Amino acid sequence: MKCRDLPAVLATVLTATLLAAPLTAAEADTGPTRLFDGKSLAGWHVTGCAVRVQDGAILLDSGNGLVRSDQQYGDFILDLDWKNLNPQMWDSGVFFRCELPPDGRPWPKDYQVNLRKGMEGNVQNLKGASSQGLVKPGEWNHFKLTVIGDTAALEINGRPAWKATGVARPKGYIALQAEVPGGGQFLFRNVEISLPGSVK
Repeated sequence: MKCRDLPAVLATVLTATLLAAPLTAAEADTGPTRLFDGKSLAGWHVTGCAVRVQDGAILLDSGNGLVRSDQQYGDFILDLDWKNLNPQMWDSGVFFRCELPPDGRPWPKDYQVNLRKGMEGNVQNLKGASSQGLVKPGEWNHFKLTVIGDTAALEINGRPAWKATGVARPKGYIALQAEVPGGGQFLFRNVEISLPGSVK
């Protein structure tokens, strides 16, 4: 080998090494991670409502309040199952990138994936975030919510529901809304979150 060829060879070897190197923790996805362990409310903060763990699920038992994550999240993929227990009328919600509720109020303003009868999956104040006919009332339903930058997308029971832009708040809490007096009891289980590699 001629000496003048050595730089080219070294460059080729270095490039191959970098391409073969595994992703670092910051570059790789970090999920899924269980937000709810199926046994306790560790990692959650409860305000204004009575909540308990029943058969591996979070039961929103009574009151108007919130069950929110201890940690705030920016970009994420959230998977969860939910079931309404009132066969006549149901109303709850899943907040994302939300702030703490204003003083004297049980819930924050937004963003909320609605679980109200006939509005399941819709997000008020987010244009285009609506769908119909994808849920099974009184049965377990699966939501997959993806929030990246200012864009959010929802799948309901494995089917695309909507994709919308305009999410202004860069990060916030994930929370379950208890609205039991008017909306009945709800169950939530298999609550998991994945953090894309862009999350720092």
